Amino acid sequence: MRWKLADDPDDEQGSLFDVRGLVGPEQGTGRLSGLEFLAVASRTILNPMPPSSAMPFRWTINAYRGCSHACTYCFARPTHEYLGLNAGEDFDRKIVVKINAIERLRVELADPSWAHEHVAMGTNTDPYQRAEGKYRLTRGIITALAESGTPFSILTKSALVRRDLDVLAEAAAQVDVRVNFSIGTLDTDVWRATEPGTPHPRRRLEAMAEMAAAGIRTGALVAPVLPGLSDRRAQLSETVAAILEAGGTVLGSRALYLRGPSRTHFLDWLSAHDPALHARYLAAFQGRTELGRDYQSWVKQAVRRAAAEHQRNSNGTAVAIDGRPLRKAVS
Repeated sequence: MRWKLADDPDDEQGSLFDVRGLVGPEQGTGRLSGLEFLAVASRTILNPMPPSSAMPFRWTINAYRGCSHACTYCFARPTHEYLGLNAGEDFDRKIVVKINAIERLRVELADPSWAHEHVAMGTNTDPYQRAEGKYRLTRGIITALAESGTPFSILTKSALVRRDLDVLAEAAAQVDVRVNFSIGTLDTDVWRATEPGTPHPRRRLEAMAEMAAAGIRTGALVAPVLPGLSDRRAQLSETVAAILEAGGTVLGSRALYLRGPSRTHFLDWLSAHDPALHARYLAAFQGRTELGRDYQSWVKQAVRRAAAEHQRNSNGTAVAIDGRPLRKAVS
């Protein structure tokens, strides 16, 4: 596997890790049964975003690679192929754990050149996936960032974030902290089929409510919206209303994006799950990674309208959608 080539100066990906002196893969037990943890020592933890990135942050942290959430559509699946692993079952079950993440991060944050810019977690794989219950790296990372005066955000599909409410609240008293959730749908059948390793989305809503009650800015990304599965207006309205009722004040949305190994994995899954819908996808996504601008716009407008309707009926607090304040209902 490429990550075992850490001492090869010509191997760019491998140079991020050092496995000298580390033990071999560890099999999960109990609630972690079926998982394999591959321990590595990372040579860097703060990852700079490419200069061309449109993301509103310049730095990310990913303590884990691979994700036990096993979401059928996950865009991060190709990253496992960089390590010589496959983007299917290996991504779901073979989790790379950067066991020195906390110690290495403290060194990087202490560098005089560090400008205390915003750091995002959860941009690749979930910082609160099942491995976090065992290794507790995200908890330590939160503390290190707060103590250094570095603002940060978290995006997760997990209710495990509730465990760290104490350190998150303490951090929020020192720096800007945002804890957002990925909630694409509340439809139980769709959730169970497409996100088999995640907790029920209503548990995420409970976690969101706890964050809001603690004064931590929170919200949700309604994504990915899956054509023919989770994009009915009633489904979107239910999801948006629940997010706002839980205290979410930040909303974003994104329709399904299919590319490379992620595309192959999702379409293979869909062919078994719903052959008729699979045939429609093959036609609709032929030669493209996502549906056209009209569909993208429809999704965003449906989310915005649902939020406006909820605001009109509840007189809730101010909400921002896709970075823009929601001031009045959309007709």
